[in-house]
Amino acid sequence: MTDATEAGDAQAVTDLPWVSVTGADAGRTSEQPLRWSRLVGGVVVLALLVFAGVAVVSQVTARRAAEREAVNDALTITDVLAESVMQPALTEDLFSTDPATRKAALAKLDATVRERLLSNTIVRVKLWDPDGTIVYADEPQLIGMRFALDEEETEALEHPVTKAEISDLTAPENRFERINNRKLLEVYRPVWGPNHETLLFETYSAYDAVTARTGQLWRGFGGITLTSLLLMLVAQAPLTWALVARVRRSQRDREAYLARAVQASDDERRRIAATLHDGAVQELVGSAFLVAGAADRARLADQAMARQLDLAAGSVRSSIGGLRSLLVDIYPPSLRNAGLRSALTDLTAPLRAQGVAVTVEVPEDIQLSPEREELVFRVAQECLRNTMKHADAESVRVTLSGPDQEGRTVLELKDDGVGFDLGAVLGNPEEGHFGLRLVADQASAAGAVLMARTAPGVGTQWRLEVPR
Repeated sequence: MTDATEAGDAQAVTDLPWVSVTGADAGRTSEQPLRWSRLVGGVVVLALLVFAGVAVVSQVTARRAAEREAVNDALTITDVLAESVMQPALTEDLFSTDPATRKAALAKLDATVRERLLSNTIVRVKLWDPDGTIVYADEPQLIGMRFALDEEETEALEHPVTKAEISDLTAPENRFERINNRKLLEVYRPVWGPNHETLLFETYSAYDAVTARTGQLWRGFGGITLTSLLLMLVAQAPLTWALVARVRRSQRDREAYLARAVQASDDERRRIAATLHDGAVQELVGSAFLVAGAADRARLADQAMARQLDLAAGSVRSSIGGLRSLLVDIYPPSLRNAGLRSALTDLTAPLRAQGVAVTVEVPEDIQLSPEREELVFRVAQECLRNTMKHADAESVRVTLSGPDQEGRTVLELKDDGVGFDLGAVLGNPEEGHFGLRLVADQASAAGAVLMARTAPGVGTQWRLEVPR
C-alpha cells in the first residue's frame, strides 16, 4: 500500500461518525449509589409539585364552589327583596299618565330602593317594562331609555323564574355600571304591579363577594388538604429512611461481593497461570530438550529417525509457544510487573511477527487503577486480535492518552486494513464476534464507552473512553 493510499484511508476513517458499541447504557455504571442529598432533593421537589397541584385544584374548586354559593345567595336575596320590598312598592301612580303623579311615584320608589335595597353588595337596581323600556333605575339617566331584552330576560318574563349571570359591561344599557372595570353579577326575575302589570326586576351585585368567599373556602379546604399531605409526608419519613438505609446496605454487600468475586477471579487466573508455567510448560521444555538431544544422537546412526525426532521437538516447542501465549491471555505478567505500556507492546508482538508496522504511544506517567488497567488491556487485546485475524493491515497505531479535561483516559487503536460493515456486526449480535461483545459489556459495566468507526475498504478505528 502506498503512502498516498494510507493517507486517503486514514482520512476516510477519520471522516466517519463514531458508533457506540457499548449501547444506550454506555457511560453509566450498572449500580448508581444512593445519595441522601439526591433523595432528599427529590422528595422535596415531589412534595412541592404535589402541594402546588393541590393548591391549584383547591383554588379552582373553591372558586367554583364560591361562585355557586354567591349565585345562590344572590338569587335568594333578589327573590326576597322582590317579594318584600320591590313588589309592595309598586303603586298605581307609577303607571299613571300624569307626569307629575308619575314623577312623585318614582321619587317615592327611589327613596325605598336607596333605603332598603342598595348596599355595599347590591350596587344597581333596574325595573324593566316587557318592551325593553327602563321604568325605574337608581341611575336617573337610564329612566325612560329603551333597550332590547335578550333571550334569557324574555324567557324569565314568559316563564317566571329567577336567573343570574355575569354582567356584560360592554352592553349599552350597562354603560353606567362600568366602574373601575369591576365584575358584576346581575340577577333578574319578574314582579307584578297592583293591576297585574308584569315587570322585570333586576339587581346588580358586586362580584367581590365571590372573590371573598373563594378565599374563605380555599383557606378552609386547601389548608386542611395541605396539612394532611404534610402530616402524611412526615409520617412516611421514617419508613423512607429505613428503606433507603436497607437498600444502601444491600448495595454495599453487593459491591463487597463483586469485589471479592473479581479478586477471586484474579487469584484463580494467577494460580492457573502459575500451575501451567511451573508444571506443564516446564515439563514440555524438558521434553523438548530430551527429544532434541535424542535427535542429535540419532543423526549419526539413523537419519530417518533423526528427522522424526526433529519434527517431534518442533511440535513440542510450538506447543510451548501456544501455552505461553495462553498464559499471557490468562494473566499477563507484564501488566502487573512492567506496567500497561509494556503489556500493550507485548500484545502487538504477533502483528510485528507478521510484518505489520506497529506504533505504540503510552505516556510514562499514565496512572490508572488495576481494574482500569485490566479493562484497557482486555479491550486492546480483543481489538488487536480482530485486527490480526481479519484486517489484513499494513500498519497499526495504538495510543493511550489522558486524563483529558473531563478526567477521561482514552485508548485508540487504528489500522489501515480492509475494514468491515459495523452496522451488520452490531445488528447481528448472535453471529460471531463473541469477544467483542464481552469487552463491550465489560466496558459498559465499568462506566466506560467503547466506540468504533469503520467501513469496508477504509480501515478501522476503536476508541475506549475510561472515566475518572
